[in-house]
Amino acid sequence: MTVTEQLASLETSPEWEDIEFPPGDLESQELPLESYLHLQQILLLIKCLDWLWRDRTDYFDAGNLTIYYSPHQKKSSDFRGPDFFVVLDTERRSRKSWVVWEEGGKYPNIIVELLSSSTAKTDRTEKKKIYQEIFRTPEYFWFDPESLEFQGFALIQGTYQPITPNDMGHLWSEQLQLFLGIENRQLRFFSPDGVLVPTPEESATEAQQQLGSVQNELVNTQNQLGSVQNELVTTQNQLGSVENELVTTQNQLEIERQQKDQLAAKLRELGIDPEQL
Repeated sequence: MTVTEQLASLETSPEWEDIEFPPGDLESQELPLESYLHLQQILLLIKCLDWLWRDRTDYFDAGNLTIYYSPHQKKSSDFRGPDFFVVLDTERRSRKSWVVWEEGGKYPNIIVELLSSSTAKTDRTEKKKIYQEIFRTPEYFWFDPESLEFQGFALIQGTYQPITPNDMGHLWSEQLQLFLGIENRQLRFFSPDGVLVPTPEESATEAQQQLGSVQNELVNTQNQLGSVQNELVTTQNQLGSVENELVTTQNQLEIERQQKDQLAAKLRELGIDPEQL
């Protein structure tokens, strides 16, 4: 029975009529992160996925945010705050926390915990058990920003089974249709083809580099066009010189023809036939 069904049955049961359910806008109760590396890692995962899915409105991702999963909420139990999680097929909007009974009984589709000396044991045991048996989260990953320990699990027949890495050491997330892997000592997303999912800043840098390349190509093309134009001018000048030489030759030929005609006329005056000479 889902949380929603449980709530429905409780609300219609006479013995629960006087129970006051906790509010749905509970504040997150997460403690400060262990280190700057942990903070940067969480922000990196969030902004990469948000940038990749910037046209989507059917998911919610967050980091170090409390998930409340029991309508009998106590301040000391029945909540967890994954370092990073994604819920699919839900509304993309701001939330103070993730309250399961206010979200149609939905739990995260994927959770990532960042290990530290103070949390590693809990992440590998207690939290793993909760995510497996209560949350039923399909995929669970953990990553240590210091030692770079990285492992992932997929829920198969109710039990987490290790995800086999590919040749690059990346782990496939069926839920996200992305790989997770280590790049430059950080946990990053990769496309199904193994291409690194960029941050907005990396995308902007790449776009600027591409624009720079296009501008360089344009400058080269303009330079080449200038060289062609110079060659054309040189050729036109050479053609003009040839035309001038041709005109000069034609003028000389015309002068010689006129001189020849004049000489022939004088010979005829003297009674001499020029054709017989």
